Amino acid sequence: MAVPSFSARSFSLPAQNHYCHLSSLPLPSFTLSSRRPRHSSSNLFTPLRSPTTPIFASAPGGGTGGGHAGGGGGGGDGESEDRDRNREEALLVLAEAGRPLEKLPADLAAAVEAGRVPGSIVKRLFELEKSAVFRWLLNFGGFRERLLADDLFLAKVAMECGVGIFTKTAAELEKRKENFTKELDFVCADVVMAIVADFMLVWLPAPTVSLRPPLAVSAGTIAKFFYGCPENAFQVALAGTSYSLIQRIGAIVRNGAKLFAVGTGASLIGTGVTNALINARKVVDKSFAAEAEDVPIISTSIAYGVYMAVSSNLRYQVLAGVIEQRILEPLLHQHKLMLSAVCFAVRTGNTFLGSLLWVDYARWVGVQKIRD
Repeated sequence: MAVPSFSARSFSLPAQNHYCHLSSLPLPSFTLSSRRPRHSSSNLFTPLRSPTTPIFASAPGGGTGGGHAGGGGGGGDGESEDRDRNREEALLVLAEAGRPLEKLPADLAAAVEAGRVPGSIVKRLFELEKSAVFRWLLNFGGFRERLLADDLFLAKVAMECGVGIFTKTAAELEKRKENFTKELDFVCADVVMAIVADFMLVWLPAPTVSLRPPLAVSAGTIAKFFYGCPENAFQVALAGTSYSLIQRIGAIVRNGAKLFAVGTGASLIGTGVTNALINARKVVDKSFAAEAEDVPIISTSIAYGVYMAVSSNLRYQVLAGVIEQRILEPLLHQHKLMLSAVCFAVRTGNTFLGSLLWVDYARWVGVQKIRD
């Protein structure tokens, strides 16, 4: 009987990343190979997976040298096997649907070939394409990444923007009480700012299926780091992908910077509209001129940007990544109507809480004052 041959990927010492040289050992011999070994009909040992995963040099932080920049904190053979499994599942779903890989959007097709998305994501794409509205939205990369990660994303946008004006007005009334009419200019500014920002508060922290192309080799260190960060610090990583603690913290920092810009811009619009309304009312009502005063645009805008970057950022990260994706979705994934209702209730409460916190914060930093 022929002596069986063994194929080994690598042998590493505990404290080093070097391969051991075993050529001095007697039979049976060992060979390092990245190709599928040849087998005769009498071989006793057959590979578990085909083809055998290529050998990569392992970096100290985990992952493989052949991955994209900033690919995650885990890595090694486990991720490689997950990606092989993802590719097989996705191609099987495509075969069952009778749809060639070339008919998928280019970024999704590349992700399937790289094994970055499992078959369940391809199935979700086919389900979403049954709706004319979703089929149109899937043409846009940002919507595609978010809808594939959460098929209720559009409903959550509608919830947030739809209830925003009512909950924020109610919160203003609750907080200001008898001063509500006297501080109507502040109320208008707050509501306008909130409506402009509501969409971005859903968009930025929403979990995504990353379909971004690899970074250019010339990309800077900061760009490479943030490329590997998730959109939501708490989102569940797909099989074949992992995020380190530093990358998840990076998601909070990146979204905080974006929300600061969004909040400052929204406040500039809101306070500008409010000041225009105040001046118009002064012309019509002379008695109002003594009571009303212009809202400070610059200080209010910066204060609102900081509020969005800190309070809103953290609340919506936890809401989308922990409460919805990790708690509600696993419990109610087979009951979409109930899941939508619970998400609506939770988001309504979060919006109302945010309005209360903003009034307290605005008074604390001095951009709004209590009127007698």
